[in-house]
Amino acid sequence: MTFFRQDEHLEQVGKRVIEKAWDQFPLLTENQIALTWIVYDYPVIVNTGGALSAEEFWQHSVRGYSYRGGETIYPASVVKLFYLVAIHEWLQGEMIQYSPELGRAITDMIVESSNDATGLILDVLTGTTSGPELPPGPFETWKSQRNIVNRYFKSLGWWELENANINQKTWSDGPYGREKMFVGNMMDNRNMLTTNAVARLFHSIVGGVAVSSERSQQMMNLLKRVCDPEKLSPKTEENQVTGFLGEGLPHNSHLWSKAGWTSQVRNDAAYIEIPDHPPYLLVVFTEGQENAQNQEILPFVSRLIVEELCK
Repeated sequence: MTFFRQDEHLEQVGKRVIEKAWDQFPLLTENQIALTWIVYDYPVIVNTGGALSAEEFWQHSVRGYSYRGGETIYPASVVKLFYLVAIHEWLQGEMIQYSPELGRAITDMIVESSNDATGLILDVLTGTTSGPELPPGPFETWKSQRNIVNRYFKSLGWWELENANINQKTWSDGPYGREKMFVGNMMDNRNMLTTNAVARLFHSIVGGVAVSSERSQQMMNLLKRVCDPEKLSPKTEENQVTGFLGEGLPHNSHLWSKAGWTSQVRNDAAYIEIPDHPPYLLVVFTEGQENAQNQEILPFVSRLIVEELCK
């Protein structure tokens, strides 16, 4: 059972949006897109600065729609949302100590989507490091330590995380040595998430209940993006707006997001506020080489969602 209630109106709208996307992009097949959409009705329970306790927050029902929202897909850099929450949990529990260098890595992981910074964060979270291949005994210990992030999120008891895997670094060129051993020759141990799982985690951050209200706000500050294309610099996909959901928004929108892309996937997770309209959370994953290189699909879906909300 998902954390949101299925809404008939949102389902009708969501189906229209996806069908229009299929018509517009013939190379996008039915099993190459997944979407989760949450709408926050008045009185809005998110982005309040943590006005609600976690117990109160999770008692509030929100309406939503998902298409293939329970299908596990490689998340690319969207997984960094999970490492962001985990590092704040570790800091809150004093499992690790804050340092300016750690703070720099946290910022660069989210703001710039730096893979190098993410590697450091995962090393700090797990007490592991990359390096040469290991013999069987030490490698078993290393693997157990690397899975600590998985164990933390499984301990939350979220149904959406049942089939998730969150234990790999993100790479530019790819893993080597013990990292290659760990992910497997067929990449069978790579990170895997669903749009529903990403939506629930983002929902908790926006709701101010991820770790603590103060730490949720710190996360939100890092996730804030600029929607006005004239203010984007550089004007490339590296800004996590161009070619993603933020590009399809009105310039006066407020956007918090984390994008991810490789040669095979193009994904985005966004919380969006548009004046005079209900805030919403939208997570869209697309797969396939042609779709991953297509910078028009996610903005197209985003614009359709906005049009439907404005009716």
